[in-house]
Amino acid sequence: MERKIYWGTALIAVLILGVAFFKGDKPAEKSDLPWHIEHPTADTSRIFGITLGLSNTSEAEQHFKEAAKPILFKSPSGQLVVEVFFEEVNLAGLKARVVLNIAVPDSELQGMFERGLRMNATGSGKKEITLTPDDTARVFTMPVSSLTYMPSVRLEDAIFAKRFGQPELRFKEKKSGAVHWLYPQHGLDITLGGGEKPLLQYVAPKDFDKLTRPLLANGEILK
Repeated sequence: MERKIYWGTALIAVLILGVAFFKGDKPAEKSDLPWHIEHPTADTSRIFGITLGLSNTSEAEQHFKEAAKPILFKSPSGQLVVEVFFEEVNLAGLKARVVLNIAVPDSELQGMFERGLRMNATGSGKKEITLTPDDTARVFTMPVSSLTYMPSVRLEDAIFAKRFGQPELRFKEKKSGAVHWLYPQHGLDITLGGGEKPLLQYVAPKDFDKLTRPLLANGEILK
């Protein structure tokens, strides 16, 4: 019985999200839909009310109406990066997880790492560092460089094609088999397949090479 209820609930969620993707949008909700991408200038993107390169975490908190969780990561190669997590947001009736990459100057990252309160190892080999309150406050004032949107349900490729059109390029990851639909004009990478839920990553169009470099190194172009 519990299994039937679970699958019934999941099916309803997919249907609701699918309807939202295909239907016309109410004006009040338009900016909170993942396909509504604006370009205030040729080099910037605005998504979910956040202008990449300009808006900060404090503004994102106000828009999402959820508390943000900033974390400093150190990769096995020693690279430091700050990400801000919103574990669950509800945008235009669609539940999702949102991750922001923060443009912290390199000159400040090492200091944040050295002042970190705790450090934990992750399954991927990264180290996760808890920031001090002062560094957290500083991070909240810095611009968002990219945004990753992870809807809570799986969707058919046709839904994305309907809303975003056909991608300019498609890459397939050699290891996972996941396929990336690339839209350089929007600074958008949609990751599909690989046994995972879809993942939409947004950058400013001028920064699109940050998305394509890893794919060129670890994937192949699909015709």
